Amino acid sequence: MDAAVAKKPKLCRFFFPLEKQLMLFPILILLINQASKMNAEDGVMEELASEKEAEESHRQDSVNLLTFILLLTLTILTIWLFKHRRVRFLHETGLAMIYGLLVGVILRYGIPATSYHKKTPPSCSLEEGPVSTLLLNVTGKFFEYTLKGEINSREINNVEQNDMLRKVTFDPEVFFNILLPPIIFHAGYSLKKRHFFRNLGSIITYAFLGTAISCFVIGNLMYGVVKLMQFIGQLTNKFYYTDCLFFGAIISATDPVTVLAIFNELHADVDLYALLFGESVMNDAVAIVLSSSIVAYQPAGASTHTFDATAFFKSVGVFLGIFSGSFAMGAITGVVTALVTKFTKLHCFPLLETALFFLMSWSTFLLAEACGFTGVVAVLFCGITQAHYTYNNLSEESTKRTKQLFEVLHFLAENFIFSYMGLALFTFQNHVFSPIFIAGAFLAIFIGRASNIYPLSFLLNLGRRHKIRGNLQHMMMFAGLRGAMAFALAIRDTATYARQMTFTTTLLIVFFTVWVFGGGTTPMLSWLHIRVGVDPDQDLQQCGDNFLLFQGDGTMPEVSKTKQESAWLFRLWYTFDHNYLKPMLTHSGPPLTTTLPSCCGPLARCFTSPQAYENHEQLRDDDSDLILNDDDTAITAKGVSSGGAGGWGVNGKRSSSTSEEALKREMDQEFLSRSTRLVFPIEDNA
Repeated sequence: MDAAVAKKPKLCRFFFPLEKQLMLFPILILLINQASKMNAEDGVMEELASEKEAEESHRQDSVNLLTFILLLTLTILTIWLFKHRRVRFLHETGLAMIYGLLVGVILRYGIPATSYHKKTPPSCSLEEGPVSTLLLNVTGKFFEYTLKGEINSREINNVEQNDMLRKVTFDPEVFFNILLPPIIFHAGYSLKKRHFFRNLGSIITYAFLGTAISCFVIGNLMYGVVKLMQFIGQLTNKFYYTDCLFFGAIISATDPVTVLAIFNELHADVDLYALLFGESVMNDAVAIVLSSSIVAYQPAGASTHTFDATAFFKSVGVFLGIFSGSFAMGAITGVVTALVTKFTKLHCFPLLETALFFLMSWSTFLLAEACGFTGVVAVLFCGITQAHYTYNNLSEESTKRTKQLFEVLHFLAENFIFSYMGLALFTFQNHVFSPIFIAGAFLAIFIGRASNIYPLSFLLNLGRRHKIRGNLQHMMMFAGLRGAMAFALAIRDTATYARQMTFTTTLLIVFFTVWVFGGGTTPMLSWLHIRVGVDPDQDLQQCGDNFLLFQGDGTMPEVSKTKQESAWLFRLWYTFDHNYLKPMLTHSGPPLTTTLPSCCGPLARCFTSPQAYENHEQLRDDDSDLILNDDDTAITAKGVSSGGAGGWGVNGKRSSSTSEEALKREMDQEFLSRSTRLVFPIEDNA
């Protein structure tokens, strides 16, 4: 008891009396209120700072987009000036790259660096390596950060802190999901079938077999270059054989847009144009599927970069599966669109019809990518199917709208990509410049192109009646430019050292081929004596309207028409397509009730439109008719005799069509509008 009394004063030293506590209570309330006000003010300040940062970021994004729009505007105005002055040494794509380079130099060296931090970046160690998403807990608040890529340690103060350079670097998926679809679709939708199918066998050979040859030749040559770099100590990181094959696959995608534009302007040899255009369209699809197959090559065991027969055949299966699946998906989407436009009244509402056509075409690319296929292949064959079937079901206004819409989108997307190429040379953060690798790559692409063109042309000439002459082969060799597809495939993956070196080298190759080879197209045509001034439509059929084209030296050309080769497979396909698919998917062709067996009567009546019974003059396919009647076409100096492309009657017989008169009038106007071509009337005594 005494001890307890003795300890009591010591315990009371740590407590205030009750009356003093009551006196301090208002002070504590004031302190708490003041603290809460300070916290609230801090929160308001943080919100204001966040809003200010978001506003600044929005303004910066607007400036970036405005920069590209101004680039395109300047490119368009300069293109007009070049066309007005008849300047052909530089194409619009090369011009867009130059403007992109100039803007890249300004952004890289003319804008002062800005940053949200001035201190040394904090360091941390992760056992599992970089992760795509990082979640941080900062004093009870959780923040999510996403990986943007590796920053060169020498460029931290110059690149990472520069907001403009960081934001003008687009996500690679923007190129694949937004910019590439209209370019590829336009290639298929605007395909001139008569010239394409006349050289179908050669085009497929160059596109499939030629691209594979080019890929493996370039890949093996570059592997030798890599071994040389390792031997002399110029390679600072890993570079595997599969990386060399991947480079060979993406750089084998040709894009002779500059050459084709000059060919189109000068009206160069039709077969040469068809071979180059068809090869570039098809080998883009082959190159992207081939690169996907190389990425899918994964040998079993510890050695993941050695040759394994099982993995090789698996990659071949992946190639065939992806290509066939993408082809089927694109064709099915086109067929579905044709059926929708045929059995609905959308043609009464051209705006809705055009919108549906646009969305169905674009969704083909995204659907194929979502299903694990290749959107480039799908949207290409969707465009070909839409042009062959759906186009015939559209109203007159919608046909004009769809062609003009995709032509404008193709022009803007292509020039945007080439402008960004010039910009990326200075704004991309992880360039790896290796002079030995770059020099070896230039040599390898020339050898790979030669290994593709000359041997295959020799083999093709064994079976062609209309030979691919030596000057055409040299021009095809010269016209193997690289462009948007190679760039898009290279920029899609720049995570490793090998892919960064691949991207840098691809960018330089695109610059060189577009500027040097594109600018030298016109002199090369003259040097190789390749004919120009050839009308694409008149090359296959000469209308008997008293017009004849003379050569540049004023002499009368030899106008006897030799028999052109037409693929027997296409002839079989045309018969099946004309008798069954065209009547089922469009309003043209003979009614299905006259072509299908009697047991399929209900199906025939369901898919045959009333127009097939009402119209005696069906819509005709000029391209297919010209190809099939090519063997019977003969042109002499005294006149013209041709298997005219007439309409198709109800019984499947050929009948005359008034559209031939419109075709002749259009050709007459086209002749009269071209001042660079000499056209003389044929006299009676010619």
